[in-house]
Amino acid sequence: MTMWVGVMSGTSLDGIDVVIVETEGRRERPRNWRLVAFRTEPYEAATRRDIAAAIVSGSAASICSLDFELGARIGAAVLRTLASASLGPGDVEAIGSHGQTVWHEPPAGARRGATLQLGQAAVIAESTSCEVVSDFRVRDMAAGGEGAPLTAYTDRLLLQGDEPRAIQNIGGIGNVTALPAASSEDPPQAYDTGPGVVLIDGAVERLTGGASRFDLDGGLARRGVVSEAALSEWLADPFFSQPPPRSTGRERFSRARLLEWLDRHAALSPEDAVATLTELTARTIADAYRWLEGRPAACYLCGGGARNPVLAARLERLLSPLPVRDLSVLGLDPDAREAVAFALLARQHVLGFPANAPWATGAHGPRLLGARTPA
Repeated sequence: MTMWVGVMSGTSLDGIDVVIVETEGRRERPRNWRLVAFRTEPYEAATRRDIAAAIVSGSAASICSLDFELGARIGAAVLRTLASASLGPGDVEAIGSHGQTVWHEPPAGARRGATLQLGQAAVIAESTSCEVVSDFRVRDMAAGGEGAPLTAYTDRLLLQGDEPRAIQNIGGIGNVTALPAASSEDPPQAYDTGPGVVLIDGAVERLTGGASRFDLDGGLARRGVVSEAALSEWLADPFFSQPPPRSTGRERFSRARLLEWLDRHAALSPEDAVATLTELTARTIADAYRWLEGRPAACYLCGGGARNPVLAARLERLLSPLPVRDLSVLGLDPDAREAVAFALLARQHVLGFPANAPWATGAHGPRLLGARTPA
């Protein structure tokens, strides 16, 4: 049995997720695996502002400084997670660190895409005395791929079962992995569906003057009424009619664009604005399922948006009669799924298994993902 650490900080900018995963065997698919520990360390408001500023208008100096600062934060979070499990750096094979995405530009036509994640691997290695595997997206994009969703590969490794199933993540950005039954020869599919909670969270923070960062239990959306006119402006975005492979991020569904939309529709109550953005997420997820080549037996939700009962219930109505369930029924904490993916991607790098899933990203072929920094 070997131990791997996975670290993830997503587009919602809420904090650093750290997992410790134990696996058995050295084949591509582990014989057995278990989640040993899972912790989330929230970002302070100042850190969220620094990351948001880097995304919008970061200078070389600010991005460089933030890269090292996030590396130190990630290293410290890993050490605290190891201590919580009564483990030390010597118990770990490697850390798989996704880092914090500050820019992700998918390929378009003949133009190759580009991506940048911060969280300096050398700082993580120096502070933890662990080997680090990082920069997972760049090789796939260098090979003509979208660089996302990277979790598609690990979903297939860990979550494929007797039934065809859809794994629907609702993080800052939403993405779906459609897995055929294990006995099937059909290929899986995976792609981004559009905004998850990035617009909802941004609107709540703006409309409450920073008093709230997300719509707790869907309380605002529940009291609001959807504005079809305001919703139609978002639905006109060409991304939603683009077939897979496709990926997106804050670069497209940005805070600046959200604030302009809120200003244009200032007559909407906060409840109506949040209800409209919640409908946007639910409707675009459901609409994105038109590209699934087979019908899943069930949809399994994960990510922060899965905890919003109004969003989950609306998605269930739109996908009916497809059952919508929590990912935990498959034995994986829905909040830990992405960090677990990067623990497994570190394993695959160390063992030499390509893990970019060109069937999801559109890359020219299988590639070994990540750059390795020695302890």
